[in-house]
Parts: sequence; C-alpha cells; structure tokens
Amino acid sequence: MQRYLLRNSMDNKYDLLINGKYRPAESGEYFRVTNPATGEPVAECALANVTDTRAALQAAHDAFQNWSRTQARARCDLMHAAAAIFRQRINNIAPLLTIEQGKPLKDSLKELNFTADVVDYYAEEARRNFGFHFEGDGAPTHSFTLRQPMGVVAAITPWNFPVDLLAWKVGPALAVGCTMVIKPPSEAPLAVSEFIRCFVDAGLPAGVLNVVTGPGHTVGAEMVTNPLSRKIAFTGATATGLWIAQEAAKQLKPVTLELGGSAPFIAFRDAEVELAASQALRRAFSHAGQICISVNRIFVQEEIADVFTTKFVEMARKLRVANGLEVPDADLGPMISEAGRQTVREHVSDAVVKGAQILTGGHEPEGAAYAKGFFYLPTVLTNVTADMRVMREETFGPVAPITTFKTIDEGIDKANNSPYGLAAYVFTNDLNLAMYAAERVQAGGVGINVNDITDIRGPFGGMKMSGIGRELGQQGLDTYTEWKHVRVMIKKPE
Repeated sequence: MQRYLLRNSMDNKYDLLINGKYRPAESGEYFRVTNPATGEPVAECALANVTDTRAALQAAHDAFQNWSRTQARARCDLMHAAAAIFRQRINNIAPLLTIEQGKPLKDSLKELNFTADVVDYYAEEARRNFGFHFEGDGAPTHSFTLRQPMGVVAAITPWNFPVDLLAWKVGPALAVGCTMVIKPPSEAPLAVSEFIRCFVDAGLPAGVLNVVTGPGHTVGAEMVTNPLSRKIAFTGATATGLWIAQEAAKQLKPVTLELGGSAPFIAFRDAEVELAASQALRRAFSHAGQICISVNRIFVQEEIADVFTTKFVEMARKLRVANGLEVPDADLGPMISEAGRQTVREHVSDAVVKGAQILTGGHEPEGAAYAKGFFYLPTVLTNVTADMRVMREETFGPVAPITTFKTIDEGIDKANNSPYGLAAYVFTNDLNLAMYAAERVQAGGVGINVNDITDIRGPFGGMKMSGIGRELGQQGLDTYTEWKHVRVMIKKPE
C-alpha cells in the first residue's frame, strides 16, 4: 500500500497509461500539481502531447473488438472487482483528492464512496443491456434489436469532482463494451489516476482504459477531432463544450455535454424557513461554491424574505473555512486557483458598484493559515438586480445573492431568466405549488424541499446552455450504445 501513501516530495510522479502500460510522455516532460490550500507542489504528471494521445486512441481502438465482444457477465465481474479494490483504498486516496483539489476530507470521502457505488451500479446494468423483439407486420418476418457499443469514447472531466464525474462516464461505457481514452483535469489528476489503477489491478485488458494527462488545447483537442474516437463525453465549461459540439458535428460524433449552471433556489411563502435556509446554505457554499449545481441565485417570496435572510446570514457566519486536510470536517476549503478567486472578487465588486449590499464575507479570510492558499469567505449579497454579473454569469465560488419576488409566476420567471438550465430548487409545503413550479422551471433537474438532484438511478443533465444528453440512470447507459434493427424473413422449411 506504500504506493497510496502521500509523500510531500517531488519524486511522486504519475505517468501516462497507454495500452496497459505506465510510461512517461514522449517528450519526457512533467507538469506540477499544487495544493490550492498552501500553494505547495504535490506531485508531477506526465505532460502528454498529440503523439501520446494518438497512441492512446489507437490502443483503445485496437482493444475495442475484444472488449465489446466480452461476455456481459465477465465485464460485470471485472467492474465489481475494480470497485472492491477502490473501496479498500479510499482512505488513502481521499487525502490525495483533498490535497490536489482543496475540498474538506469529509467531502473527498463522500465523493469517492459515491464513485464506487456508481461503478457497482453500472456493473449490474451491463447484464441488462439488451433490446427487444417483435413479430413482423404485414409479412412473415420477425424482428429483433441489438444495443451495441459506440466504440472508443473520449472522456474529458473537470477538477471539481474529478473522480465521481469520471465514474459517471467510465461505468456505463465499460458496461456496454466501449473502450476509453481519459483526460483528467490538469488541476486534479492524481486521485483519478489512482481510481483507474484499480481497474488495471483488477485485470482489465490492456487498452480498454487509457489515461493521458496534459492541456486541453492539445490532448483534449486531439481526442475530440481524431476519427478514432466515436463518442465524446465532456463535463466542463460551456465555452469549451460549444467548441466540442462544433468539432464533433463535423464527423457526426455523438456527444454528452454537461456544462455550466446558474441554479436558482426559490423559497415560497409557505416554506419551512429554517429548513430552506440551511439547505440553500449547504448547496451555495459546499466545495466553496464550485459545483455545477451550486445555488447561484436565491429568490425568496417577500413575506418570508427578512427572516430567511437573517437565518441564512447567521449560519453563513458560522461556517468554517480551512485547509481540508488539517480540519477534515471543515465546511469549505480553498478555491481551486487564483484565477477562480479573482472571478469571485470581480463579481462581488460589480454587484457592490451597482448597489448590492454585503451582509457577510466579501473578502479573503485573514491569518497565516490562509496566506498561501486561494481562500475566500462565504459571501452573502442583498439588493441584487438582474443586470449584475452574479445574477447573469456562473460565479463558481462562495457567493450567494438573495433577492425577492411577489407572486408565484414572478418567482418562476426570475428563476428562468438565465441562459443556463441544469438544476433548480423549490421549497414549499404546498404539493400543488411544488408540481406547478417543477413543470415550469427550466432545468434538467428540480429538487423539491431537497438541495441535491443527484441519484444514481435518475438522469442528470441540463437544458439550454447547460448541455446536451444525460448521465446516470438508464439514460446514462443508453448514451454509449447504438440501436441496430435486424429483420428476418421466415419461410416454411422445404
């Protein structure tokens, strides 16, 4: 298990995985991964180039024929074995995830345990990936359908949930018989590499999973444009997703794009204020607000606005901001980078200039413990208007703007006033109102009196500029398969 113990030294190097073998990049170069809580180097990863990426794609292409024809039960058993190995190593991998990504250790453990659940779930789905049959209409024929794997999948994943969101792609792709080339996020590639190592150690055939670390403009671009990849699965920024969609369209490649979000939180007058405020708080500030389904805009009906805001601010001031490894149960850690923190500063400044009021936060925490990291205090804004950047753009940081509305339809209209449509949250004790709002809010997932829309068995994805396609659930399996109709003429034997 020494391989999984953390070492504070630069001899901790991670190589590429191509065709079942770990090796350096062709250039021999490495890039550094740093701890966002301290700014200190954690490890080095091989810096892949186009040649490395093409080799990985070729390996996946060559492995596809055998893996796609491997019995579903065998794929199922191998995936369960990999999940079991991963569960044994979670306590060693979780600190690595916290060090590279910044989230508190408790949240790293939560992410990795859910990752294992996803792999186990899709392992079983491998045995249920079948079609249907029917008698011919108007002729002596019989038809049946096949669900066949698409081929080589190019998977590009983000840094906020680097392992979990990769499992959403690896699980269904392996289950149906696809092979993959994976580009982990450059900010947080280490826990991903350890996750994939569990499949290698479980006996996954060479070339089925390949990992290339490096910049998106070279590695990612080659994965998208190379004709050997037949499906693109991407989670990340909307601008990048638009480019991927355009490039994939040139070769008619199917895409699953889970992009940006600006989730509204609507609290109606009959909501349980204590519950609503606490749930909004958690979803606004968890992971320092760096979640695609984070609460970005809070709309509270006027009758309860004062009490809601008071409770929300009181709770926000009690949140603990800390290095997630030193304080494992901290409420939030640092942001991933100085660039991300600068965006938060700009959004808050823009709001204040336009008339917003800061009720708490609005700056970095003070003290030596925060001096070298990318920390920012949980920030609550009121008197916000629709023209402010915090209400129009995805801040992706610990900022919660609160505004009010008078009528039900006004609240829903304000929530829909966004180019994004990934998640939304509605709090009310009126079932009729809950269903009315759920049908009219423009989002791929709606939480009623709950601040999380994620369940392994349910589809996850966005509307409008938040993406195309769905992950998780049966729909997440379908997206890696193609239907084939086989029609047979039946004749009387001679």
